[in-house]
Amino acid sequence: MDVTSTYKFARISARKARDVAREIQGLPVSEALDILNFTPRKGAELFSKAMKAALADAENNFELAVDGLFVKSAIVGEGPTFKRFKPRARGSAAAIRKQTAHITVVLSDDSVESEKKVRVHTSAPKEVAKKEKAASSRAKVDEAAVVDYDSAPVEGDDLKKITGVGPKLAEKLNAAGVSTFDQIANWSEEDFKAVDEQVSFKGIEFDALVAEAKALQEENGK
Repeated sequence: MDVTSTYKFARISARKARDVAREIQGLPVSEALDILNFTPRKGAELFSKAMKAALADAENNFELAVDGLFVKSAIVGEGPTFKRFKPRARGSAAAIRKQTAHITVVLSDDSVESEKKVRVHTSAPKEVAKKEKAASSRAKVDEAAVVDYDSAPVEGDDLKKITGVGPKLAEKLNAAGVSTFDQIANWSEEDFKAVDEQVSFKGIEFDALVAEAKALQEENGK
């Protein structure tokens, strides 16, 4: 089960916050909090607040075991920029840009993750080598989408089956940690907006995207 916490209009630039997001991606909650507590950066403090809010929500509202949670995704979207001006010489003014960011942390239990690990380790050695090679070849930085990631998922659905999702957009979604129809089918409007800021859906509507993802999910289940 996924638990989402969003810190909107955080007073930090998205670029600086993404440096911290890469450090905690995919880690257990305890290790991620240790890294954030001992990282002397403002982004670490903001991520720590968002993660603690998600932990409280998971423990009190969903009755999940905190020890079994890990950081499924840490997404940073660009927020509005506040413009200020500073007086300078000879009646001129210098612009000051105060950037903001939207921080989204998704925590999940390790049931699905452990199943994937079991399937990978019980496969034949040649199949494991092929999957690891494919994952390493896709582990890169998509600068055009302003999405930084360290590793791509080993297994996933063909997102190009969704109307409007081409090869480039599918690659950007994989870069942002979205690889299955199940993830898209369970999106809320806030999740859609957060990912849209990263990959730019360009005219794809939320309702249509989620509905088609649910249909494809049921088709795969059959």
